[in-house]
Amino acid sequence: MTKILVIEDEHSLRRDIMEMLAFEGYEVSGAENGEAGIQQAVHQLPDLIICDIMMPELDGYGVLNALRHNEHTAAIPFIFLTARTDKVDRRQGMEQGADDYLTKPFTVKELLKSVDMRLRRRRDIELVSERRLDELRDSIILAMPHELRAPLTVILGFADILSADSEKLTPDRVREMSEH
Repeated sequence: MTKILVIEDEHSLRRDIMEMLAFEGYEVSGAENGEAGIQQAVHQLPDLIICDIMMPELDGYGVLNALRHNEHTAAIPFIFLTARTDKVDRRQGMEQGADDYLTKPFTVKELLKSVDMRLRRRRDIELVSERRLDELRDSIILAMPHELRAPLTVILGFADILSADSEKLTPDRVREMSEH
């Protein structure tokens, strides 16, 4: 099940968003401030984070910055929710790595469309990554037998000589061959 974390200090809005998303079949959890949101994100590793910008303790920019600098949470899609409509604010969020920016008030349709698009984009990226990893594995597998055979051929050659001619070889010659 797809997990979504909602970080919003306004209790009624957080509850409403969580209910909307739960109704759509998502597993939703909430945090009342940025610090709690970071802790939950690191612990739960949600598939998507929706975060308010203006919050006590730690604002949304601080949350995004902290999560982007954590290797476990850096790639989680992140949607800002805010009453700020200024282009400078939007640009700041996008420059820090936010994936989307919804302004309050927003409609249910806008929220769900944004969530769907970010999750779809994440799945697409994961599919491309998996395909590239499979291609890399295939190329390694194709290259490996030759790379492994070359040293093994020498080892097997000396082993054959040692086993076939062991009675005829001097101890010094056996030692020299085993060192090779």
